[in-house]
Amino acid sequence: MIDVSGLTKLYGPRTAIHDLNFHVKEGEIVGFLGPNGAGKSTTMKILTGFMPASFGAAKIAGFDVFDQPIDVKRNVGYLPENPPVYLDMVVEDYLVYAARLHDVEKSKMQAAVSSAIERTGLSQVRKRIIGNLSKGYRQRVGIAQALVHNPKVLILDEPTVGLDPVQIIEIRQLIKSLAGQHTVILSSHILPEVTATCERIIVINKGHIVAQDSIDRLTTRMRQGLLFQLQVKNASSGGISALKSISGVKDVTQEGSKLIVEIKPDQAELRDRIVETAVNEKMGVLEFSAEKLSLEEVFLQLTTQEHEPIHVTSSEEKSV
Repeated sequence: MIDVSGLTKLYGPRTAIHDLNFHVKEGEIVGFLGPNGAGKSTTMKILTGFMPASFGAAKIAGFDVFDQPIDVKRNVGYLPENPPVYLDMVVEDYLVYAARLHDVEKSKMQAAVSSAIERTGLSQVRKRIIGNLSKGYRQRVGIAQALVHNPKVLILDEPTVGLDPVQIIEIRQLIKSLAGQHTVILSSHILPEVTATCERIIVINKGHIVAQDSIDRLTTRMRQGLLFQLQVKNASSGGISALKSISGVKDVTQEGSKLIVEIKPDQAELRDRIVETAVNEKMGVLEFSAEKLSLEEVFLQLTTQEHEPIHVTSSEEKSV
């Protein structure tokens, strides 16, 4: 349903996104995850025809974003980070206006508006002025305008930003209810956001895709990394340097008499070497333990350090 190949955007000498390649299947909800400034919004704007790319290609529902922009817009519903609502309009009137912009047939307009209102839980406020609604309801109005023409693809940029915990849960449930009926790309810098709503994630950092896979497979693959904790009597600088020099050790940090040794994935056999090195350096090992990396630590690994891109390697990738 969505095919992106070699997508690149340059702002003078600065590269906002570089050589992005990904696919999204029909009916799938995919999280576009990355820290602020990673290039998420730039990608969303290019896919919706809001701005052109410098290089590369993108297709939505079989239509080329650059050569067939009108056809793409007919098949896309877009919620930017700041909902494009008119605060002085009544909810229902605004959605009629949005339906007209999306060229919904006049005979089908009322049914389309009513459907969007029902699906987004706006029935009780359909006659109210948007400016008098809570931020959560305004966000629902923003999603309703993206849904009103029943597009094949929904692109939601930071859909829960600024909402309170209850509103966030409500919007998440709303997005999950769209699975199967629409193909959804959800952009966010909040890890729980994508894990709660998405089937697959694409992680972008500094304009580059650093990982893309299902949440379960990506987590399993990355959580093979371990943190070893050493409680020692003498946390000497020489001993710490010796631990850092072990092949397969990523980093060693000191917290008082406790040393935290982070190793690379698939290097669990290093535990004996680490203890042996600490003993040889006369550090006085009092305690040794190991723990799996949390999902938050996985995300930090991907977005704060240099990594080779992680891609789907199963047969599922070939069928996308």
